[in-house]
Amino acid sequence: MADYDVIIIGSGPGGYVAAIRAAQNGLKTACVESRETLGGTCLNIGCIPSKALLHASELYEEVSAGHLKKFGITASAKIDHGELLASKDKAVKGLTDGVAFLFKKNKVDWLKGHASFESKNSIKVGDTVYTAKNIVVATGSSVTPLPGADVDNDKGVIVDSTGALSLKKVPGHLVVIGGGVIGLELGSVWRRLGAKVTVVEYLDQILPGMDGEVRKESAKLLKKQGMEFLTSTKVTSVKTGKSGATLTLEPAAGGEATTLEADVVLVSIGRRPNTEGLALEKSGLALNKRGQIEVDHYLATAVPGIWAIGDVTPGPMLAHKAEDEGIAVADNIAGLTGYVNHDVIPSVVYTMPEIAGVGLTEEAAKEKGEVKVGKFPFLGNSRAKANQDTDGFVKIIADAKTDRVLGVWIVNRLAGTLIAEAALAMEMGASSEDIALTCHAHPTHAEALKEAAMAVTGKPIHI
Repeated sequence: MADYDVIIIGSGPGGYVAAIRAAQNGLKTACVESRETLGGTCLNIGCIPSKALLHASELYEEVSAGHLKKFGITASAKIDHGELLASKDKAVKGLTDGVAFLFKKNKVDWLKGHASFESKNSIKVGDTVYTAKNIVVATGSSVTPLPGADVDNDKGVIVDSTGALSLKKVPGHLVVIGGGVIGLELGSVWRRLGAKVTVVEYLDQILPGMDGEVRKESAKLLKKQGMEFLTSTKVTSVKTGKSGATLTLEPAAGGEATTLEADVVLVSIGRRPNTEGLALEKSGLALNKRGQIEVDHYLATAVPGIWAIGDVTPGPMLAHKAEDEGIAVADNIAGLTGYVNHDVIPSVVYTMPEIAGVGLTEEAAKEKGEVKVGKFPFLGNSRAKANQDTDGFVKIIADAKTDRVLGVWIVNRLAGTLIAEAALAMEMGASSEDIALTCHAHPTHAEALKEAAMAVTGKPIHI
């Protein structure tokens, strides 16, 4: 007899969701986690604490920069740095405690410690070996290191995303290495709180992988807010001194080196799968060239009884992708039908304004065939105009022959929420006409999606 029907290794968004659903499906379930709290990177040192700081910094800038004056409101603001960080920690604790409660409610056993395989159906945690009919690897990812830039979050000079969440003071000059999602989000937090922020990106534009028009618009808006960008630039070394760090930079294509002084350097060049210490060789599993665990449509690996989900598998490293895979894998293990449509996984950058997309970029869609594109600016949206916040647009990409929606991209304060409608439409196989003929409440930001859909056929009303 096995100790468990299923053991999940890792309690991040994928792992804890898989554990709860497996228990709901009547399976005897355990989840291995070495942290003192559940929730993985996302809840503890990722999505949640960063959003708490983003929200707080946005509120601060609304007042401190005088943005409320246009509404006839005059106020002043100051930062209590300790309370700022404490409010972030409070949000984290509430959610991690919530996951622990859900484990107890659903009778999921928490095996505290690091897990390593002993065989294809057994793992070791501490000095104890546990057997299971099914094992799910949900170990997530960690920060990709940059050679020549040794991160030490305790010193607070060269930090990664974890250290950037807990800086002891607002830096005078923050240099962010990497123009991706995490670097832009955390960079925008400290810029709003008063830091000068410079982003160094190896590629010629920020936000690799996103729609080209969206990348250009986002860079324009962030520059307008005061962020500086050094694109097509590589960092060759970072040396710390008594009061900060000196970066050596070179053009990505090669050329003369320059230096840049910083109080704090944030290394944010991506993430890599967490597979070290798992002793995968004992399970019979092998990694692909990118260090990932390959899975099939059912999230099963090449070894029967071993499954994998989330950042440790190919695909975008997104918490909500891992969550959906967690539900799907638990259902598949229980003999039910688990399903994830990997073509409809929304992504969001929580800057201000937010940047969101789902499906194909215009560039990728055109590579597959002829397309029609509809675009509508928030400058023509009544609610955005009433709020005096008209930056951004909605862009819908549809198949020229079938009118089926292939991708939607949004730049707006509410983009992360608005993209849900687009994802649902695509999941249901909607055409742009379907969205255009759907009644949207007035006055709302969501009307911009309706107008963009009408723009696909060249007939928007309000531009």
